[in-house]
Amino acid sequence: MIDTHCHIFDKAYNADRTETIARAQASGVTQLLMPNVDRSTYSNMMSVAKQFPAVCKPMIGVHPTSISAASVEDDLRFVQHELEAQPAGTFVAMGEVGIDCYHSKEFLAEQIFAFEKLLRLAEKFQLPVVIHARDSFNEIMEVLRRVHPKVSGVFHAFSSSIEMYHEVKKMGDYKFGIGGVVTFKNAKLAEVVQHIPLSDILLETDAPYLTPTPHRGTRNESSYLTFVAQKIAELKGVSAAEVDEITTENATKLFRL
Repeated sequence: MIDTHCHIFDKAYNADRTETIARAQASGVTQLLMPNVDRSTYSNMMSVAKQFPAVCKPMIGVHPTSISAASVEDDLRFVQHELEAQPAGTFVAMGEVGIDCYHSKEFLAEQIFAFEKLLRLAEKFQLPVVIHARDSFNEIMEVLRRVHPKVSGVFHAFSSSIEMYHEVKKMGDYKFGIGGVVTFKNAKLAEVVQHIPLSDILLETDAPYLTPTPHRGTRNESSYLTFVAQKIAELKGVSAAEVDEITTENATKLFRL
């Protein structure tokens, strides 16, 4: 399995990062893809990538909740500088980028501006995009329709309707990141996942967040990806091994692993 969205560089793992990665590998998770948050997390992420080069793969980007009027230009310059300064192949994706209307709409205009610019950079450097779209599906789709970037990508933590899934698929070769939420009791996502082909699904944890049942309420980690895979297998009426195989192939192709 591949955990396509994991913040293993987060301070939540400072005391036991090596052990956490070992547990992930023991559970069958071979790679952890790390979405950057902002300039403040970049050095930690790259340090982890250097320490575990075969397992932990970095992305480059700015999380929408880190965008502000005061920082947006510096954030964009930072991303472009690192794309140009690092050797080709350093980053597996442009991520995590997008629009977030859940936490605040104060800097919505700046978020939209940054998302457009980051999509253009992803296109220029031929990187897939990892899209954060919390309570912002319409805004995300408006940008994608206007910019229409020649990129592939994934909608991280997808929790929208099957109708929204079909809207996204009209835009191009996008996948859908499914994590711990699908295991929650009465989760509407479970019904939606039944209608999404396995060929369009990626496994992710968003660790240390969104911990799946039966560990909900504790720190999440990549070894718990097995619970996500098992739940998807149950919903699809297939084996967990088939879910593992197909989603791993999806991730390998999208991120050129």
